[in-house]
Amino acid sequence: MNIIGDYHVHTPFCPHGSNDKWENYINKAIEAGLKEISFTEHAPLPRNFIDPVPEQDSSMSYSNLDQYFKVGQQLKVAYKNEIKVNIGFEVDYIEGYEKEITEFLNDYGEMIDDAILSVHMLKHNDEYFCLDFSDEEFGRLVKRFGSIEAVYRAYYQTVKLAVKSDLGQYKPTRIGHLSLVEKFKKTYPTSFNDHDLIDEILLLIKQKGYTLDLNTAGLYKPLCQSIYPNTQIVKKAIQLGIRLIPGSDSHESSTIARGFGNIKHFFI
Repeated sequence: MNIIGDYHVHTPFCPHGSNDKWENYINKAIEAGLKEISFTEHAPLPRNFIDPVPEQDSSMSYSNLDQYFKVGQQLKVAYKNEIKVNIGFEVDYIEGYEKEITEFLNDYGEMIDDAILSVHMLKHNDEYFCLDFSDEEFGRLVKRFGSIEAVYRAYYQTVKLAVKSDLGQYKPTRIGHLSLVEKFKKTYPTSFNDHDLIDEILLLIKQKGYTLDLNTAGLYKPLCQSIYPNTQIVKKAIQLGIRLIPGSDSHESSTIARGFGNIKHFFI
């Protein structure tokens, strides 16, 4: 089976992305021979959650939601004879904010074509940290959690909570960039090998009929240089019969379908 779509793509509504127009992304996808593209913008964080990154730019704004869907619907129609355009979100699972996330999904769920559930935020006591913001910030996490291994364990335990969480009928059923915690692994190498925890997560994903975002962005992160999930996890997922959904995690149009040549063998 060939890769027919890029199912993890951002838009100009992403405050930490580029100003590339939606049409640029779509045209790049068409040029790449794709039949489908999913715009999965970072959903607004809960209103009562304080974004821990310095610029507070982790997600799109609530004030842009109506325009986001308006533009998306227009493009779905404009390109309907060339490519299937899906509009949705990459939703952050934030431990302790399940109620707020569910309310957001209930409000917008009927308008969502495609969605991803991701973990970027880790809770430690009453503090929250963004684990993939920068290598310096990751170093701060290591100090706060006590070790690199402790950060990894907290990440996978949070992913497990995300998979198990009840976020209502519109909960995304694709788990985003599992092993994102490895983004800075060349600076922060670890011997973390809790295979039981990772296997438990994969079994939960299988039992629930969820899918995995097979994300090529990590290949191009200088301190990572590998896919998310890592190859070992991908092979286990395939053995379990978990469906993989390819995504470039593009924040600019030039990276649409980037790295798909490196993952196509998983789709044969």
